[in-house]
Amino acid sequence: MTQDELKQAVARAAIEHVPSGIIGVGTGSTANFFIDELAKIKHKLDGAVASSEATAQRLRKHGIEVLDLNSVSELSVYVDGADEITRHMHMTKGGGGALTREKIVAACSRKFVCIADGTKLVDLLGKFPLPVEVIPMARSYVARQLTKLGGQPVLRQGFTTDNGNVILDVHNMQIMNPVELETAINQITGVVTNGLFACRPADVLLLGTPEGVRTLTAQ
Repeated sequence: MTQDELKQAVARAAIEHVPSGIIGVGTGSTANFFIDELAKIKHKLDGAVASSEATAQRLRKHGIEVLDLNSVSELSVYVDGADEITRHMHMTKGGGGALTREKIVAACSRKFVCIADGTKLVDLLGKFPLPVEVIPMARSYVARQLTKLGGQPVLRQGFTTDNGNVILDVHNMQIMNPVELETAINQITGVVTNGLFACRPADVLLLGTPEGVRTLTAQ
């Protein structure tokens, strides 16, 4: 199976975790396959909260109403992909630059379902660069602080987040304690948030493999 076929398989499997009502929808190539599947059951939904402008556009294209999170008290489920994820359900996200809104929507959801192909499951986070969203005027200061933490921050050239900020992609981080590192980076003045989803990890991982979709929960 190709990587796209694996993504499509987990997107279809994720539909089983979607109740009626309002759900949260992530950003990225795997999430896009999920949106396409979601269109087939849109009659069950009262709407969706999008984690990016790109996701909102795709949802509207399929005739799914996009709601402002401020008008919703709680979401039943949030479905999104990952750049890396461990068996503890800790993950790195933000390759598409939507990490802040993804983290907000995940925080408002009772259940977080991660959908990914088998290549995203790792024993230790850190091979994929860790995205950090930063207020533009603080970019150099934050970069110096990230260097002190052992990383090599690189500005994502020509990219601005939906929130008007920049992203530093931090290379060569040894992420032994994701919860501790997520908290430490978020304490740096000028950081909006970082791409570690460890304080609020996924509840379920649907992993696409050549043998079929595996369902994993935190170990």
